Amino acid sequence: MSKDIDLSELPKGKKVIRCIICPTGCEITVENTSDELKITGYTCRKGEEYAREEFIAPKRIITATMRVEDGFLPIIPVRTDKPVPKELIFELIKELSCVTVKAPIKAEDVLIENIRNLGANVIASRDMPVKA
Repeated sequence: MSKDIDLSELPKGKKVIRCIICPTGCEITVENTSDELKITGYTCRKGEEYAREEFIAPKRIITATMRVEDGFLPIIPVRTDKPVPKELIFELIKELSCVTVKAPIKAEDVLIENIRNLGANVIASRDMPVKA
């Protein structure tokens, strides 16, 4: 994430973020004062980067299920292989609920490539054999 951002477009005030990068779990404070983004409480560079991104543009891995045609089970667990913008999670899950894939499927198969041009693929989280 670039450090050259327009701070006026970001929320004003403070946000406390628990870092999940390592087991230390630092409590990091990010404060937007309009003229600078002040980040304190981190103990490593990765924590600072995580808090900056979480404040500016949070992202998450999506986990969901999709319908399966001719599968041993009627649904398959899926996930994105990269984080996607947090504000799109519910739209993407709704979109996945309307898609049906055909068995057989192997774990890690790409079921939807580059969903919404976000750079993330939707992949299978398990094998799904054809029903007997």
